[in-house]
Amino acid sequence: MVMAFRFKWVPFAATVLLVALGVSLGRWQDRRAADKSAAEARLQAGQAGAPLLLGAAAVPAAEVAQVEFRRVRVTGRFVADWPLYLDNRPSAKGVGFYLLMPFRIDGSDQHVLVARGWLPRNSAMREQLPPYGTPSGTVTLEGVARLHAGHVMQLGTAPPLKPGAIVQNAGVAEVAAASGLRMQPFIIEQTAPAGAEDSGLSHDWPAPASGVDKHRGYAFQWYALAVMAALFFVATGFRRGKQN
Repeated sequence: MVMAFRFKWVPFAATVLLVALGVSLGRWQDRRAADKSAAEARLQAGQAGAPLLLGAAAVPAAEVAQVEFRRVRVTGRFVADWPLYLDNRPSAKGVGFYLLMPFRIDGSDQHVLVARGWLPRNSAMREQLPPYGTPSGTVTLEGVARLHAGHVMQLGTAPPLKPGAIVQNAGVAEVAAASGLRMQPFIIEQTAPAGAEDSGLSHDWPAPASGVDKHRGYAFQWYALAVMAALFFVATGFRRGKQN
């Protein structure tokens, strides 16, 4: 029995589009997984080395990428009247806020933006924040340098940055412009309390590699879609040829 294949342009074009889409999105998910794995490796390497002692001199822009994920130690004072609360930040304890606060580096007018920790959200009254403590004097804190505090989808128009604002996102440059403070070009994810007064915050930051398996699973699904689209086109082509 001779197997005949009947070719049609419309199904062929649809198949090409589906295969291209599946392969493209699969590769994108693979890249995201690779990026997160690389970030985790850099984090482990940065934590294995001695902490970077942060001083008054600004880190050059060309060196910022090399600083990310390194352990950092800095001495100074929190600018307690300039807190910012990043909304919709989940943790193992639920949904809440990241507390951002400028930190004035000792002996200078240079600051670094510190992600001090996580605070739970009051589900009934969103803007009612739980109490937390802020050291009033000079302290030395340690943390991990990050380029930003992460980004979430912006719902509606972003409110202006001002002390005490609850916002979806806030970058170092935006905080520097709004506050008028000189800032290092990265943030510090604080990893432990800086003294007895530093209380009420959780320091369990998500690992950079969080979600690697999820991205790999998504990639498999997109590649599977591309394969299934190609197989379906071939099978239906032979079926049409058999019917004729």
